[in-house]
Amino acid sequence: MSAYEIFKDLHSGFRYLVFILVLLAIIQSVLGMSGNKPYTAVNRKINLFALISAHTQLLIGIVLYFLSPLVQFNSGTMKNATTRYFTVEHWVMMIIAIVLITVGYSKSKNIVLPERKHKTIAIFYIIAFLVIIGAILAGHIPVFGGM
Repeated sequence: MSAYEIFKDLHSGFRYLVFILVLLAIIQSVLGMSGNKPYTAVNRKINLFALISAHTQLLIGIVLYFLSPLVQFNSGTMKNATTRYFTVEHWVMMIIAIVLITVGYSKSKNIVLPERKHKTIAIFYIIAFLVIIGAILAGHIPVFGGM
């Protein structure tokens, strides 16, 4: 098994952990916001684990980016939907999502009121989650130029 295959499988499998943790953070923040619940250590840890998992996925993705045969830097890259997606579109959208998660988590740390903490996490993590879903769909749905 090549390094590319190992990192591709790792990146592919780890996405489920990221997906679950971000979704769990969103659910708990929406429930906390709507029920005026306190912002607990459990809330903070789930939000932090979602952040850490997204950053870990980014690091795996960076290694994969330089190993992948689908990432190309030539005159035909932008003409081919597959190489364009992996060379440009996928990582740009995922960086945007990770920045949103990071900003949301960082902003929530400085907020005192629990309902505002929940709301901040909910807003930033939901937008990031939608960007992640959009990035994945963009690579798989022909309407978006996918493979």
